[in-house]
Amino acid sequence: MAHQHPDPTAPAAVCCGGHDHPTHHEPGAAPAPHAPAPAAVAGQRRSRLHIAGMDCPTEEALLRQALAPLQGVSALHFDLMGRVLSVDHNLADEAPLLRAIEATGMQAKPLETAAAPPAPGPAVSRRQRWMMGLAGVAAVGAEALAFGGWGDRHPAVIALVLATLLLGGLPTLRKGLIALRHLQLNIHLLMSLAVIGAIILGQWPEAAMVVWLFGLAEMLEALSLERARKAIQALAELAPESALMLQADGQWLVREAATIPLGARLRLRPGERVALDGRVLSGESSVDEAAISGESLPVAKGPGDLLLAGSVNQAGLLEMEVTAPKGQTLLDRMAEAVQQAQGQRAPTQRFVDRFARIYTPIVVLGAVALALLPPLLMAGQDWSTWFYRALVLLVIACPCALVISTPVTIVSGLTAAARRGLLIKGGLYLEQGRHLKTIALDKTGTLTEGRPVLSEALALEPALERGQVLHIAASLAALSTHPASAAIVAAHDTETLPLLAVDSFESLAGRGLAGRIQGQTWLLGSARLMRERGLPDGGAERERLEAEGQTVNVLAREGLPVALLAVADPPRPHSAEVIRQLHALGLRCVMLSGDNPGAAAAVGRAVGLDVDGGEVRGGLLPEDKLAAIAQLPGPVAMVGDGINDAPALARADIGIAMGAGGTAIAIEAADVALMQDDLRRLPEFIALSRHSAAVLWQNIALALGIKAAVLLLTLFGLGSLWLAVFADAGASALVVLNGLRLLRWRAPRPQMTAA
Repeated sequence: MAHQHPDPTAPAAVCCGGHDHPTHHEPGAAPAPHAPAPAAVAGQRRSRLHIAGMDCPTEEALLRQALAPLQGVSALHFDLMGRVLSVDHNLADEAPLLRAIEATGMQAKPLETAAAPPAPGPAVSRRQRWMMGLAGVAAVGAEALAFGGWGDRHPAVIALVLATLLLGGLPTLRKGLIALRHLQLNIHLLMSLAVIGAIILGQWPEAAMVVWLFGLAEMLEALSLERARKAIQALAELAPESALMLQADGQWLVREAATIPLGARLRLRPGERVALDGRVLSGESSVDEAAISGESLPVAKGPGDLLLAGSVNQAGLLEMEVTAPKGQTLLDRMAEAVQQAQGQRAPTQRFVDRFARIYTPIVVLGAVALALLPPLLMAGQDWSTWFYRALVLLVIACPCALVISTPVTIVSGLTAAARRGLLIKGGLYLEQGRHLKTIALDKTGTLTEGRPVLSEALALEPALERGQVLHIAASLAALSTHPASAAIVAAHDTETLPLLAVDSFESLAGRGLAGRIQGQTWLLGSARLMRERGLPDGGAERERLEAEGQTVNVLAREGLPVALLAVADPPRPHSAEVIRQLHALGLRCVMLSGDNPGAAAAVGRAVGLDVDGGEVRGGLLPEDKLAAIAQLPGPVAMVGDGINDAPALARADIGIAMGAGGTAIAIEAADVALMQDDLRRLPEFIALSRHSAAVLWQNIALALGIKAAVLLLTLFGLGSLWLAVFADAGASALVVLNGLRLLRWRAPRPQMTAA
């Protein structure tokens, strides 16, 4: 199955009957808050505008309708979470754009090309809360007086209703007027018509309750969306804005992180957060990486170890070298990917958008028919009764709850994944994860550590001990850069037993090493080298070690083999457990390796794969991996870390890269990255995908179910306007809150995975 990337022409979300202009909205183009938006079309300029009131598809539809027809405007890029609109145009200045936006009732502020939007204030101000509280008191008072026998049209009741409209209803009525002027059939217009209709019918207390309940629901929705927005912003704000940097004159001074160059030396004191990615140069400490990788326990760090921006130094003093400048750290990439991923509409979201465009006009036409047909076709029917029922149906016509439920759920899921060390590049892949049938995994660097270690040092002469074998072999291997040589040197304690001097050293390309130590000639190399020299090649012991998937070097002295040194790439500590969890989730796991079949089979058995059942395939070239992906039962995910994995990552339905140790090209080709190279995030990705899908369908059922219930009550004469408001605005708040539950998602315990 071909790799399914998001369709750049997929329709944008439409709320409340807004017109769709796919050519002016590119879902995948939403700019990250701390990164420039996608490049503008050649010969045009891009204006980035911060619009404080733009955070819902309703506003997006209004802005699209106002800006798309402008001469010179070629494309619009909406970032609703960041409240940033990027406009590609060839206008002389931004004045026409600002005037068109102002006509929609919103205010725009131009931003610099790469500037971050201003930090938002509170979603709901203290003044707004007080006004809404007083409006509620007035609305309840009007209902109480009417219920107490004063009547719906008593001057005191009307006065309380007018107070409710002034305190809590003016924003809704003003937005309804703007929508009417732009012929936008959105929730504000529908709600305004309902309030005006109730007043015309003399239902003054009903009008007050409608406008107050709607305003209250919008306030709760704004607070909920603000929580989702802050959750994304919190990712980028984990790293401090400054760090202690070594100057040319040897002094340590605080510098802004944005000005610190690649290769700079930083000092990290106990309790401080890491400002930029780097490697430890000196010192030892434990570092809390929970915010980056989801690892709950501090990780020990020493010279050569990786430090990630946003992690916290626990104890010792560390000095580090910067390996990624500001804007290119793992933390920055995580925040940027989550921000950009929200613009990619997932399959469920695209379904909801299409459904909303059909659903809204049908229900509005149904409301008109409900107001006109019964009085016309049935004798003795009261016009006001059916007009009131039509108003109720008109209020529940808007699919706001339905439309907003999916993006909030998707963004919450993406943010929860990032907190767990899972970088998912779009809602499409978050949803597709639950459909996977097969997981294909590379061996080296994915299931294994990717760093060879000495697994066995076997003396063939009884007089030789393991320490002596290592001492001689490490003295030769220290003069080579081969990974197997590095593994042999690393296994020897050079501090206790310094390496010996080697004379007449010779590197025999592809075969081994030769040299004289203490007057004797030594060889360290492959069985092929021994056979070329006419020497024994290690015999049955060597064949046994190689059958176990180990690379064997023979150590020979004066033409006589004296020891065998086996080097292997060990499985990651959690690989076997991850395979068990994936099997428990009902997924088939297959290893695709370029290593020799023997080594691949040994690792496969160690991690729990069925070697005899075809779950291990070795000796594969990149094109062989491509063919294997096409043959596996799909949908298929490919997990890899190397350049040779990039074609298979792109070919799979979902490409998953090892994020920290993986090559840049592999991460670029992948759709999901496992931060910190932690395979345990793989079953978590599947579990999160399934949980997110459950929440999505809960929201859809909740939004439609509430509306359907009110619709039936209305047809039987039991519905009311305030109940319809709850069905729409109340349902919007409920689905947003339900979607935000994903922010608190925790991975299931391994023993619970099968269930």
